[in-house]
Amino acid sequence: MRKLFILLIMVGFTAMPLFAQQNAQLTPGEKKSEPQPSKVYYGGILGLSFGNYFRVNIAPMVGYHYASNASVGIKVAYEYINDSRYTLERTYHNYGASIFTRYRFIPKAYAHAEFAYMSYQYQNDVYKSDRTWVPFLLLGGGYIQPISANASIVAEVLFDVLQDSNSPYEEWSPFISIGVSVGF
Repeated sequence: MRKLFILLIMVGFTAMPLFAQQNAQLTPGEKKSEPQPSKVYYGGILGLSFGNYFRVNIAPMVGYHYASNASVGIKVAYEYINDSRYTLERTYHNYGASIFTRYRFIPKAYAHAEFAYMSYQYQNDVYKSDRTWVPFLLLGGGYIQPISANASIVAEVLFDVLQDSNSPYEEWSPFISIGVSVGF
């Protein structure tokens, strides 16, 4: 499983083509062109839950526009959980990564496909915990609302179509997220 995870991360990095900068010389009388918007964008999710079930979720991402209406990207995720609802307090550390692609069919809306691979810690005995890797194939869409020249609010709804038996989520529960995307 680890080899598959490492392979997916490597594929994600190599899927983003690299372009060299070109130094164009201006000829006399030629005006300097306006800077083009960046093809790279950043964003992510910060989730918090309070109470007897304390949860912090951090998932930064970076994406690359390879066409005017299409992009690819990667995410890494970490989740800390402190569950004090039971006699014995439990603490979990979950982590993973994903690769995604987006296609904008109108300027503010997009279709989204993402393969995620997450490692979840779970309690298998009163004093022992174990870990399992869970794959997700998330499909759905999102909406982008620009708030400045380089920043946007992003809301998306995704569904896991793999429905792995080790998933900690209920069948066909939507993954709803709201975050900020920043392009530099």
